[in-house]
Amino acid sequence: MTGFLFELTFFLAAPFWLLMIFAPAWRITERVAASPLTVLPLLAVWAVLAVPVASELWTAVSSPDIDTFRDLVRLANGAGAIWAQIIAWDLLLGQWMYREARRLAVPPLLMAPLLLLTILLSPLGLPLFLVVRAVWATRAQRLGSEPALP
Repeated sequence: MTGFLFELTFFLAAPFWLLMIFAPAWRITERVAASPLTVLPLLAVWAVLAVPVASELWTAVSSPDIDTFRDLVRLANGAGAIWAQIIAWDLLLGQWMYREARRLAVPPLLMAPLLLLTILLSPLGLPLFLVVRAVWATRAQRLGSEPALP
C-alpha cells in the first residue's frame, strides 16, 4: 500500500504540471493554477502515510537532527510522507511561477523547461526562474507596461 501511495503522489500532481507546461494559455489552466486546492489530494496521501509514523514524524520535526530525520526516512511511510510533502510544495511553487510568468508575459517556450526543472529539482528551477522574473520585470518596467516587483 505504501508503495502505491508513493507512486500515486506524483500522478496526482502530474496533470497540473502538464497543463502549465503544455497548455499555458488555456483559461482552464489559468483557473487551475490560481487555486491552492490542487494540493489537497497530495495532502490527503501525506496524511494516510504520516499517521502510522506520527510519533517519529513529530520527533523529527520538533527537535530536528540528522539522525532523527534519517530514522524517519528509513521507514517506508516516513519516506512516503516526506515525498508527498515535497511534491505538494513543488506544485504550489510551480503554480506561483506559472502565474508570475503569465503576468510578466514570459514566453511559454522559456517557462516550459523552467517548470520541468522545478518538478525535478526545485532548488535549481526556482533561482533560475527568479533571474528570468527579474529580467522580465525590468524589461516590462522599461517599456512602461508593468509596475516594479515588490
